[in-house]
Order: sequence, then structure tokens, then C-alpha cells
Amino acid sequence: MPAKSLPYDPAPERLPRHVAIICDGNGRWAKDRGLPRLSGHWEGYQSVREVVRAASDMGLEALTLYAFSTENWRRPQLETDGLMRLFVEGARRELKELHENNVQMRFSGRLEALPADLRKELNRHCEVTSANTGLILNVCLNYGGRAEIVDAARRLAEKVAAGELTPDQINDTLFEQELYTAGMPDPDLLIRPAGDLRISNYLLWQIAYAEIYFTPVRWPDFRKTHLEEAIAEFQRRERRFGGLK
Repeated sequence: MPAKSLPYDPAPERLPRHVAIICDGNGRWAKDRGLPRLSGHWEGYQSVREVVRAASDMGLEALTLYAFSTENWRRPQLETDGLMRLFVEGARRELKELHENNVQMRFSGRLEALPADLRKELNRHCEVTSANTGLILNVCLNYGGRAEIVDAARRLAEKVAAGELTPDQINDTLFEQELYTAGMPDPDLLIRPAGDLRISNYLLWQIAYAEIYFTPVRWPDFRKTHLEEAIAEFQRRERRFGGLK
């Protein structure tokens, strides 16, 4: 029986190096089914597992997932507490498989404000997987694009005040070195599930030239086939980076 053809070109030079995803729609998915919002978040966790495996199998260099924003603390405490428990339990469950699959873990955001048990798990992930050379999986927790830019600017200001830099020396390269994503390529493709047509304070500096793909599929229903469709659409587009063909 002939192998099923892929909807995208798997040649490494045709793939996006870095895919970023806004993991949106968990609450609405649950509401549509008469379930608690946390049920939607647990189903969204299953989507994370499948998409990470798919990205690793495809040979992508980096995958960034927007899991919890600085604004998400405004939600009911029952929900935020449940999300923190989910992050801790998910981290404990997944470390062995991630490490065995050569995935290197990174986390972006104001991590110091997260619960101590979660910070402990995140640090453990980073320590155990630091030498891995496969997919870089970057999870954004307590993340905001504006907050990231402010934090980077503050660190540069501190270096200027300490006499390590002059304002005239600051350029794009130095600024990027102070971002949470320092050392990672900028996203080539940003995927937004669940139908909303906005970027929600996500990677504001890094997505300057990213292709943006919107889909009505809610995150708990997002599977490998949806990632493949997004990459196929990415490959149909012409990227000019502000220039001409």
C-alpha cells in the first residue's frame, strides 16, 4: 500500500525554523460541552503533547507555546490555581519522554511570580535537558510581550548605569540578547487557533516578519494534521521581509 503523501514539503530548507502557537480556545471548548473550564485546559494539554511530538518528528528547530499570560491572573482564582496544578503535574509527567526525545526545554516570562513548586519543576526541566540538541520547546508562562520588552529595556538601562554600555552602543542585536528568547531564531510562523484575529501581546518583537495563520479550530481539538495544514499554508506564501521578490 503506497505511503500517504504529506500536505507539506518535508524538506528541511522548506520548513519554518521556529513555529509559535497561541494555545487558545480551551475555555470555549469546555463551555460548548457543558464542562468546567479546567476540563478544557486538560484537553488542551493533550494537544500540547501531540503537537510537540509532531514538531520534533518534523525536525523543526524550535516551537514556542503561549500557555499563560500576565493578564490571565485576572481569571477566577479557582481557574488559575487549577492551571498551576496542571502545569506542575504536566511537567512531572513529561520530563522523561521529552529528555528521551532530545528536546531542550526553555521557559519565557516573569517566572519569579509563579508558585515555588512550579518554578522547581521548570528549573529541573532546564537542567536535565540543557545538553539536548533536538527541538527547542519554549513555553511562555506569566508572559507578556510588552513586559518582555520592558524587562529587556530595564536590563540595558542597568548596564548603561553601571558603565558597561553607552546608549549609542544599543542596537537590535544587543536588545535581542536581553529578551527571554535570546539565542533562538525569530518565529517564521505564528499559529492562532480558536478563531480570534489578534496576536494578544505575544512575542511582539520577535514576530515582526512572521507569517500568521488563523484557524477556527480550538486548541483542545488541534492535532498534528492541523499543524501540517498550517505549515503547508506557510509554504504557499511568498516572504519578502519588506523587499521585492
